[in-house]
This record gives sequence, C-alpha cells and structure tokens, in this order.
Amino acid sequence: MTDPDPGAVAGAAPGVVPDPGSGAVSGSAPGVVAGGDPGALSGSGLGKNAVPEAVLPGVIASEGPAIVPPEDVLPVSRRRGRPARNGTAAGPGARDRILRAARSEFAERGYDKTSVRGIAKAAGVDPALVHHYFGTKEQVFETAIELSFAPAPTVPEAVAAGGREQAGERMARAMFAIWESPETCEAMLAVLRSALTNEVAAGVLRGLIERRILARMAGELADVPQPGLRAQLAAGQLIGIAMLRYVLRMEPIASAETEEIVAMVGPIVQRYLTAPDPGATSRTR
Repeated sequence: MTDPDPGAVAGAAPGVVPDPGSGAVSGSAPGVVAGGDPGALSGSGLGKNAVPEAVLPGVIASEGPAIVPPEDVLPVSRRRGRPARNGTAAGPGARDRILRAARSEFAERGYDKTSVRGIAKAAGVDPALVHHYFGTKEQVFETAIELSFAPAPTVPEAVAAGGREQAGERMARAMFAIWESPETCEAMLAVLRSALTNEVAAGVLRGLIERRILARMAGELADVPQPGLRAQLAAGQLIGIAMLRYVLRMEPIASAETEEIVAMVGPIVQRYLTAPDPGATSRTR
C-alpha cells in the first residue's frame, strides 16, 4: 500500500500540493490562495471580502462567518420594469414608433403571425420596451387599433345629423370615408384580417364596434323599435361591403366609385334604420 503524499491537500486532485511559502495551491488556478486571508483572491484586486462564485475542486474553504460580497462584485441581473436606455430602446417618440410598427405588422401579417419581437424590430426598439408600454401582444393590438378607430364616432354622428331622411346614405358615406383614409385604412385592414383567424382579435374588433358605433347608433334610434338590432343590421351591411371592397378586393366593387356604392346601398341601410318594422315586408310575402 502506497503512503499518501504528505503535502497533498485533503480532497484535492492527485498531485496538487501547496507551494511552500506562497500559500498558493500548486496546480490550481492562478490567484487561488489556501489559508491566509480568508476568501482573498491573489492578484484579483477584489479585496478580502470578495467571494468566488464557485470553489474549485481541491480547494479548502476557510471556516468562519459568511462573508457578503460588496455590491460592485455581485452579478448584474436585469430588473423588471423599464429597460435601460440606449440608442434605440427609448427616447422621444418610442411609443408612437411602436404603435405605427404594430399597425403595419398586424395589417400585413394578421394577429397570429405577428409577434412582440417582430413589432420591436420594425420599431427599432428592444422587445422589453414594447412590454413596458403595452404589456401583452393582445394589449398592443387593442391599443393600436383603438387609436386608429378614433374617427369611428363619425358614423353614429352621421346618422343623427341632418334629420332621418338621408341617414342611410350619410352612414354609408362616413363608413367608407374611414376605410379610404390613409390614417385609418391600415388599422382597419389589420383588425379585419386578424379577426378572421383569431378569436382574441375578433373580441377586440367586437368590443370596438359595440362601443364606438353600435351603442351610439342605438342611442340615436331610441324612438324606433329594436334600435340595437337595427344598428347591427346596418353596420353588418356596410362591413360586408367593406370586406369585399377593401380586404378581398373583388371586382367590380373594388374599383367602383364610392358615391356609386353609397347611392345603391344607402336606401337599404335607410330601411334598417328608420322603417316602422324592418321585417314587415318579409312577413307579408
């Protein structure tokens, strides 16, 4: 039986022995000191309070009270909340850039294929900033579309303005004006394309139509029977036309003059809005 090497450090790899006079463990990583100043790292410049992240095999840790490393040697971790500023992550206009990028991404790709990372890349910001301003993808979508839906109240206002006689034509004209405006067309495309494939996006669209259009229209039609149903029938007529004209771009409706469409669909919308009983004609047949 071979006698153990008297100079070996207990638990160390074979052949690792103290270097006499220096306190360093022979064969260990440079700067690791056995004994002496507890926890000191030779040549590291960290001082006696620095604590190595892991003890190398074969190195004996000194016993004694736990030593807390100073803050300047603690590993840095990202805190939740607003990300650190850099050239592209923050600054004036970052929120608006994110919203513009979100509208473009949702319009081009739809809800399912759009990601927060893709929106951030298009806006030139860190994805963490998107989460900071808006939270989830659903919240980004809702904020972007809600902002672009601001002109929607003009639809119920058109119904109320100027008497009931031409309300159908005014409503159709106001709806098509939203679709043909450069400021709102992209958002409308985004929400309709997304709503066709995703229930979350469909819920956002449903909420916007109910709040911004149908509820206000029903209020304007309070003096006729079934105002809520009438408002939905009129809006459904126009949204269906918008789908064919602006989303599917089916001809000849896609290239027809707006006023030509208004003249043809206006009387139908008018009947929905103001006829004493919209279902009376069908029941007498």
